[in-house]
Amino acid sequence: MMAGLLLARAGIDVVVLEKYPDFFRDFRGDTIHPSTLEVMQQLGMLDEFLKLPHQKVDHLVGMIGADRLRIADFARLPVSAPYIAMMPQWDFLDFIASHARAYPQFRLEMNASADTLIEDGGKVVGVRATTPNGPLDIRAVLTIGADGRHSTIRDRAGFTVRDLGAPMDVFWFRLSRAAIDTDDSIGHFDRGGILVAINRGTYWQCAYVFPKGASESIHAAGLEAFRAKTGSLLPFGTPDRTAEIKSWDDVKLLTVAVDRLDTWHKPGLLMIGDAAHAMSPIGGVGINLAVQDAVAAARMLAGPLRAQTVTEADLTAVQARRMWPAQVTQRLQVFAQNKVVTRALAGDKPMRAPAMLKLLATTGWFRGLLGRLVGMGVRPERVG
Repeated sequence: MMAGLLLARAGIDVVVLEKYPDFFRDFRGDTIHPSTLEVMQQLGMLDEFLKLPHQKVDHLVGMIGADRLRIADFARLPVSAPYIAMMPQWDFLDFIASHARAYPQFRLEMNASADTLIEDGGKVVGVRATTPNGPLDIRAVLTIGADGRHSTIRDRAGFTVRDLGAPMDVFWFRLSRAAIDTDDSIGHFDRGGILVAINRGTYWQCAYVFPKGASESIHAAGLEAFRAKTGSLLPFGTPDRTAEIKSWDDVKLLTVAVDRLDTWHKPGLLMIGDAAHAMSPIGGVGINLAVQDAVAAARMLAGPLRAQTVTEADLTAVQARRMWPAQVTQRLQVFAQNKVVTRALAGDKPMRAPAMLKLLATTGWFRGLLGRLVGMGVRPERVG
C-alpha cells in the first residue's frame, strides 16, 4: 500500500491488489515505529494521521523475574514523533488508501487474490487475479510482491527461501485494563515462560511465547493450565485476570518465522517486506522494515518506471540497498532468540536480571541505543 501511494504520487499508474474485502485482521502488527511516522511527516500527513486513535509508547520495559528494567527510550530520537504509535493496522491501511485514492494514477482492487504470474519470454509482465466477478488480468512493467511471509507470488516465481530458524511461536489474546494497572507495555521473563503485555488503552494485547511446535501440548493440558501459566506471568493485576479467557477461541496462534530470499527479484518482479524477509516479532519491527523497503523501492524505481525501462540492474540496486538492514536486523533477532528467548523458555526456576544488564539499563546511552535500533532501524529511508 505504501509503495502504491508513493508511486502514484510520482505520477506512475499503479494497481494494488488486496486479497480480502477489507483490511480488518485481528492480531496483525499494530506498531507504527518512529521511522514510519517520520515517513508520514515527510509526506505531510503526520498531523492528520495522529488524529486517529492510538497510544504512544516512548519507552520499553522488561521484567526478568521481579527485576523491572527500562531498556529502551525513544523520546530523544531526532524525529517529529519520537515514540511508537500503537494503532490497529487496518486503520493505518485505510488511511494510506484514502490518500492514495486522491491520485488518478492509483487503483485499489479489493477482494482480488493474485494467484498466477503472467510471463512472456522469461519476464514477468503482470498477474492474474481471482475476483468475485471472475479472473482479472493486469499487465505491468513491474510487479511488486508484497504479500507477506506466506507469499503466493514468491512461490509462483520459484524463489528459494533461506530459513534462519525461530525457536518459538506465540499465542495472542486480550485482557481488560484496570485503572490501577501500569501504563507501560512490558515483556516479562520468568520460570520458563515469556509474556508480553502491550497497552492498547482499553485493553491489554498479550503475547504468550512458547517453544515452537508446543501448541498442541498446551491445548492438551487444558485451558485452566493455560490460564494459570499466563496468569503467573502477568506484570499487572492479579493472576485471576486470565479468567477472561473463556475458550480457546479467544486465543490465536501466530507461527513465528525468520527467513529471507537470497535474490529478491527476476525480470519484471520485485519482492519486498515479509515476502522478501520475514522478521521475528522481537521489537515489532517487521511492518516498519516493509515500509522502508517500499520507500526505497518507490524512490529508486520511479524514474525507470516513468520511462518504462526497468532493468535487472535497477531491481538489483533496490535489493542491495535494503538487504543489509534486513540482514542486520535478522542477525540481532536470531541472537536475541538464541541467547535470551531459548534460555528463558528452557528454565524452570525463578529468574533474575544479570548484574551487567541492570547496570546498562541505568545508563541513558544504552537505552538510547536500543531505542534507535528498535525505533529507526539501521537504515531509515527518506521519501524521494
